[in-house]
Amino acid sequence: MSRSPIRAIFFDAAGTLFHVRGTVGEVYLRYAEKFGVHSSPELVENVNRAFKESFRQATPPIFAVDQPEKLKQCERLWWFDIVHAVFYRVGMFEGFDEYFDEVFAAFGTAEHWEVYSEVPNVLQELKSEGYELGVISNFDTRFFGILRGLQLDRYFDSITISSLAGAAKPSPKIFQYALDHHALDPEEAVHVGDSRTEDFEGARQAKLLGILVDREGKAPPDGECVIRRLDEIAGVLSEVRM
Repeated sequence: MSRSPIRAIFFDAAGTLFHVRGTVGEVYLRYAEKFGVHSSPELVENVNRAFKESFRQATPPIFAVDQPEKLKQCERLWWFDIVHAVFYRVGMFEGFDEYFDEVFAAFGTAEHWEVYSEVPNVLQELKSEGYELGVISNFDTRFFGILRGLQLDRYFDSITISSLAGAAKPSPKIFQYALDHHALDPEEAVHVGDSRTEDFEGARQAKLLGILVDREGKAPPDGECVIRRLDEIAGVLSEVRM
């Protein structure tokens, strides 16, 4: 085991471990073609912009239900509102309900997701060094199928998603939920993710060490724990001393 006091490393999911193949706009419009929507570079850009805005304005994916079937219904309605808001901004079309069923199901498989190239080797290396690994994500229950489809499930000791935890990042509650699963104190864990607010600042508020993944190099060089790729995690951990 590493000499570091860190025992567990948690990861965000989308944008950290894997990403959409192409863009959300490209995928949305690919499924919309059969409903008479003609894609163009301008429309793809508009859909991507509308998605970011709609997703940003959405309420946290937290639902006051515990029955699996009702939970899945709430998740689906949450995403229906977001996708509906996207096309309300760029142009609605006939057959939207059928369209949504198809695109919602499609994003629940590995088909439209791609693992970042360094991820499997990084996860395997961390496992071999004795770290416990987990995911903390504001995803819904489709996440389990996606993780299996991407062949990443075997690396993780725990999966914490907002719709099951009853809390969403950046709330400290979801981080504590994950820590409790491992019976760890915050000082014994790291959280790695691509969102400054949800992942980096959320982890710090929960007293975990936060590492920001900035793949595009946009973060200011202010001395914080910022990496460009996950294979730079070892360098951060080596600086953590007992």
